[in-house]
Amino acid sequence: MRRSRFAAYVTSLLLAVGLALTGAAAAQASPLAATGGYVALGDSYSSGVGAGSYIGSSGSCNRSTNAYPYLWQAAHAPASFSFLACSGAKTTDVLSNQLGTLNSSTSLVSLTIGGNDAGFSDVMTTCVLQSDSACLSRIATAKAYVDTTLPGQLDAVYSAIRTKAPSAHVVVLGYPRFYKLGSSCVGLSETKRSAINGAADHIDAAIAKRAADHGFTYGDVRTTFSGHEICSGNSWLHSLDWLNIGQSYHPTAAGQSGGYLPVMNGAA
Repeated sequence: MRRSRFAAYVTSLLLAVGLALTGAAAAQASPLAATGGYVALGDSYSSGVGAGSYIGSSGSCNRSTNAYPYLWQAAHAPASFSFLACSGAKTTDVLSNQLGTLNSSTSLVSLTIGGNDAGFSDVMTTCVLQSDSACLSRIATAKAYVDTTLPGQLDAVYSAIRTKAPSAHVVVLGYPRFYKLGSSCVGLSETKRSAINGAADHIDAAIAKRAADHGFTYGDVRTTFSGHEICSGNSWLHSLDWLNIGQSYHPTAAGQSGGYLPVMNGAA
């Protein structure tokens, strides 16, 4: 009889643990997955340039099945998925070309935007090809743009998203720092690398503030990319690639799955 009661106790305990674990698993699943659609907007960091496995129908937008939006929807099965992020997109491109599928049933929106408006490509071209002083000067110009002009452009995008998708949870993700500092690294000088990292911090701070002011969730990827910058020995970012210039300084597939996706999971 005593053994029987003990067995019943163990059984009930295991059942309780099983229910608790099941509940925990259910809690981890995104509540948005079953309630509405997911729309992924933005630039090349959201489309997945540099991650390979591009969707043929996306053309020059280079949307990748290794990009964090595609990985998120594969894991969470939202009611619908609209992948509209596009390589080279600026805020004006989002407003003109990427908002068409947003509606009152959209539950989740994600995006990275602002880097191209601030002249990301030109900054990197200047810093790769010209002197330290030219690099620093170009970065100073980009920072001034971020301070004076980019906030209004972000406001226009964020306001349009909220108007078209009034019930959506909006996740705005930032950009990683590019370089590990203080280590031997062939290529750009430490001065240039430090300034480029500082520029990433500067635009991230601006994006985070505008996102917060609109009631959106900001996802900071600098922590997840820490230890995986260029010059780290285990980079999740492409360095300069003369054979494929377009993917230079963009996340690899590992950067999308290990750098962006965990932040998206936590923010969504």
